[in-house]
Amino acid sequence: MLALLKNTIGKWVDRCMSVFTYLPDGKTVKQEYIIAISAAVAVHIVMGIVLMLNTDFTPKPKPTPKPQMQVIDAVVIDQAKLNKQVEKLRKEKQAIADREAARIKELERRADDARKKRQKEADRIKKLEADRKKKEVEKKKADDAAKKAKALALKEENNRKKKVEERKKAEKAAADAKAKRIKEEKAAEERRRKKIEDEKKRKAEAERKKKEAAERAEQERLLEQQMLEEMASRNSARSQQVMSEVDKYSALIKQAIQRNFIDDPSYAGKHCQLKINLAASGFVIDVKSAGGDQFVCREAIKAVNKTGTLPVSEDPEVFKKLKNISLKYQSEYE
Repeated sequence: MLALLKNTIGKWVDRCMSVFTYLPDGKTVKQEYIIAISAAVAVHIVMGIVLMLNTDFTPKPKPTPKPQMQVIDAVVIDQAKLNKQVEKLRKEKQAIADREAARIKELERRADDARKKRQKEADRIKKLEADRKKKEVEKKKADDAAKKAKALALKEENNRKKKVEERKKAEKAAADAKAKRIKEEKAAEERRRKKIEDEKKRKAEAERKKKEAAERAEQERLLEQQMLEEMASRNSARSQQVMSEVDKYSALIKQAIQRNFIDDPSYAGKHCQLKINLAASGFVIDVKSAGGDQFVCREAIKAVNKTGTLPVSEDPEVFKKLKNISLKYQSEYE
């Protein structure tokens, strides 16, 4: 019965230790210490129970006073057998104690191995995490460096393209400038050649015109001389005709004034010099005295204004002389 109980307890302890050994990772150091201490306490409690089961708790009989008996012969126990039996029990207890000590030591070793394993795993995970973070940092640095390199390469490429474009523009501008210069030189040469030809033509034309002008001037001179002679003749006749017409209309104007002039014997031998400005229709634009008797002038001006329209010629040359006529009006009384 005792052996069966010992075996059961031993199996239960082994199972507990195996569970403790293969506890999942990820616990903190404090949790690992608490679990290890709890397991060690449990193991010691179990060992204490086993030792108590092996201990004889039978109460020892109290010594009774020896009765005053007569000395009798007793059976002599074989001391060698007793010692052998005691030694056997002691060895068995010692073996049990050694096994339990070894078991506890093994459990402690397993617990220590498990702790070391967990610590190693934690260190490995920590190292992996550190490596991961380091790799992330390195990756970020590499990515940043790649971005910077890409940006720099893009900038350099843009600068290169810009320089190529600027070079192309400069080359095109130089080519255009050269073409323009050549074109301008050709145009200038053409203008110079044309100018020389034009100058030759102009001189030739000038000579021709000069010659023609001289010939024409001579012809015109002769013609003009002839015309002047004819015009002089005509003008003489025309002047006589115009003056005759002027005299005629001057007399008519005097007659028109006289019809409205209020004459008086006191005006006898007196006159007034009138200046009359006429329109083409004969309408009196203005009339004023230019000298003479003031009373005669006053009545003469009234007569002119009263008449309003004086007779004029439709001939422009005649009217030209009548337009601003200076007329001497005299009273009919002598």
